Amino acid sequence: MGWRFAVSTLGMPGIPVREAARTALAHGCTGLELRVHPDEEVHLGLSGSAADGVRSLLDGAGLAIACLAGYAKVAAAGDDRPVVDELKALIGLAHRVGAPAVRVFPGGDPGRAGDARQRIGAVLDDLRAAGVRLLVETHDSHPTGAAALDLVAGFEEPDLVAVLWDAVHPWRAGEEPAATREVLGPYLGYFQVKDAVSRQDPTPRPPGEGAVPLGRCGELLRSWSGWVSLEWEKAWYPGIPEVDVPLRAAAAWFDRYAPG
Repeated sequence: MGWRFAVSTLGMPGIPVREAARTALAHGCTGLELRVHPDEEVHLGLSGSAADGVRSLLDGAGLAIACLAGYAKVAAAGDDRPVVDELKALIGLAHRVGAPAVRVFPGGDPGRAGDARQRIGAVLDDLRAAGVRLLVETHDSHPTGAAALDLVAGFEEPDLVAVLWDAVHPWRAGEEPAATREVLGPYLGYFQVKDAVSRQDPTPRPPGEGAVPLGRCGELLRSWSGWVSLEWEKAWYPGIPEVDVPLRAAAAWFDRYAPG
C-alpha cells in the first residue's frame, strides 16, 4: 500500500467537514483524520443520518477517512464502564462513517496498564465486528513507543490493536526515532507527522522548522505502509499559523520520504 497522506481536522477547529475536505484536497491529501469532539461537526452522539452524510460527502470528494481521533483514555483512573462505553461509541461511529481506525489516549499513569488492557479487551469483539482498528497514541502517561506498546502487545493482534506514533511525544520523552520504530515493529499502525520548538517547548512548528528529527523518521518509515497524517494543534494553540502553512511543509516532507 505504501504511504497515504492525510490531515487532521484538529488543525481546523470548528471548520465544517466540507471545507476541511477542500483544504485537504488542495494540498494533495487522499484522506482526512476526523477529530471527534463536542466542538466539531463530528462528535459522539452524531445522528445516523448525519454520519451517513459525512461519509457520503467525503466519498464524493474522493477522500478516505484515515482515522477518527477520539479522546477516550484507556488507562484513566476510575470505573471501567464509562471508558468502555466511550470506546464502543467511537467504534460504532467509525463503522458508520467508514473509518478504518480510531485513535485513543492512554490518559492515566504509567502503572495503570492492567486497567487499559481490561478495557481494550472488553471491546475486541466490537472491533472485529466493525472491521475497525484501535490505535493507542504515544501520549501523556505513555509517551514512548515502548510504553504505549505495553498496553497493546499482549493481545497479539496488531491488525486489531496497535499504536499511533506521534512524532513529538516519544522524542520529547527521550526515545529517539530509531528506538520507537524498532520497538513498535508490526504494532506501528499510523504515523502523525508534526514538529515542535524543542524538547522543552512543545509549541507546534511547521514540519521541518522545529527540532524534531523528522528526516530520520522519514528514513525509518520507508519500509512501512500506512497513513501519515499531519496533526497541527491549532485547537490548542490558536496563535499558530493556519493549517495551510504546515500542510504545505508536511506535503513536501511526504513527497521527499514516501517510498516510491
